[in-house]
Amino acid sequence: MWKTIREYAEALIFAFVLAFFIRSFVVQAFKIPSGSMLPTLEIGDQLLVTKFNYGLKIPFTDTNIITYGNPEFADIIVFEYPEDPSKDFIKRVIGIPGDIIEVRDKVLYRNGERVANEPYIINKDAQVMLETRDNFGPVTVPEGEYLTLGDNRDESYDSRFWGFVKREKIVGKAWRLYWSYDAETRSIRWNRIGKELK
Repeated sequence: MWKTIREYAEALIFAFVLAFFIRSFVVQAFKIPSGSMLPTLEIGDQLLVTKFNYGLKIPFTDTNIITYGNPEFADIIVFEYPEDPSKDFIKRVIGIPGDIIEVRDKVLYRNGERVANEPYIINKDAQVMLETRDNFGPVTVPEGEYLTLGDNRDESYDSRFWGFVKREKIVGKAWRLYWSYDAETRSIRWNRIGKELK
């Protein structure tokens, strides 16, 4: 009897250690609560974020064990919200260190050139706001920091409002949807499950 209990206990401990290792260094699950990344991410989407694309951190810290990559333009990343680190945000990288970013009348310019190919964005509001949302910058992205925007540009609370994301605050890169549920229609979005995020 005690041998059986010990075997179960060992299996349970091993499972906890394995789950901790996977969550800390490999992948972590996140749920989308808002429409700021529409149409790429819908409310009710659940996704996996890879934690090894940009290096490895000591769990529960901002200290990198190994750094072997950096976010690139158009990567979708999860990061600690600068104004409240207890919350995780998901946005798209629009500016990497050294980039000059500007938004003029809803149009994105990077290093003085219009970004012509942004198939992932939507603008639902035809009205052009004079400041912040639709006209922003130009700003130069500091070393070790990133500028992020939501794909739903008219309804995203992002770097235009609260500034840059520090490199060490990035949790990981969005990878793939593993579940999607529409609460309004009470239906599973089968066509989205397994979708790679880009």
